[in-house]
Amino acid sequence: MIKELEQWHYQEEIDSIKTPQEWEVVNVSLLGRRGKLNQLFQKLKDLPEKERKQAGQRLNQIKREIINLLEAKKKEIDERKKSIFVDPTLPGRKYPQGTLHPLTYVIEEIVSIFSSLGFIRVSYPEVEWEYFSFEALNMPKGHPARDDFETFFIDFPEDKNYGRMLLSPHTSSGQNREMKRVKPPIRMINIAKTYRPNWDATHTPMFHQFEGLCIDRNINVTHLKGTIDYFVKRFFGDKRTIRLRPAHFRFTEPSFEIDVSCGVCQGQESQREKCRVCKSGWLELAGAGMVHPNVLRAGGINPHEYSGWAFGFGPERCMMMREEMKIEDIRILYSGDVRFLERF
Repeated sequence: MIKELEQWHYQEEIDSIKTPQEWEVVNVSLLGRRGKLNQLFQKLKDLPEKERKQAGQRLNQIKREIINLLEAKKKEIDERKKSIFVDPTLPGRKYPQGTLHPLTYVIEEIVSIFSSLGFIRVSYPEVEWEYFSFEALNMPKGHPARDDFETFFIDFPEDKNYGRMLLSPHTSSGQNREMKRVKPPIRMINIAKTYRPNWDATHTPMFHQFEGLCIDRNINVTHLKGTIDYFVKRFFGDKRTIRLRPAHFRFTEPSFEIDVSCGVCQGQESQREKCRVCKSGWLELAGAGMVHPNVLRAGGINPHEYSGWAFGFGPERCMMMREEMKIEDIRILYSGDVRFLERF
């Protein structure tokens, strides 16, 4: 053990200290309860009596030397700190400042636009029952949308009234809940995460959907078109226009696909063929239509007394269709790439 003590280079360890933090680390490693010195003292009991006395004396000598060296090093560090001039008027360090996700800004803007028309934002489950996602929306059993390849079903006991549990494939499931929650007139917007097993440049398994629902007496298609046109001009700019194309959705009748004029070529015939975005002058924006009478009945509303319209937007799609955003792949929104996010 005496040989081990003579080979212990504690002085070099203390001499290498430069900062108060380093001093604390070395002090604990040498003199702490589990430090090197205490470990050596505990080994004394295993030595023969003659060697134990000699080693004990040497350990006590080393302990005094370490204490003196550490005290001297601490004074040296303190003196050095006093000699360093610090200007307290200098500005502090600038640390990176986080921001909201760009999609959050888009959602807040959409909510603000529809709030100015009297629409109230609501929130409904993202883990939903089959009934609210399909039956209440006029989709019978066997409908293709209810296939396992189209919807994320959850391994959970089936309910005899509401069917299987799933990750909500659309925010339209909130329509039935809202009709049962309040009496008409209804002006609802619901923005939430939705889930479908798709993955490409324009689809992700999780995406946001923006649901609008308006129910009152004497509501017709002109109210739907006027509302969407107002939104498009507020969100995309005064030069953008919309058109309605006939479509088929189980929960609306009549149903429409809503297109918005391209922001790059402005829908001008002379520029369409050259346009890298649309090729036709129009971009598909959303699905919409007049609420189907069966959907109104499922919500406890008399379709002979009330009518209404509904639409479904994708906030991500709205964001991509702003020409200044220059987003070509929706997946980058969820990549966590700070280089992309810092642009906003």
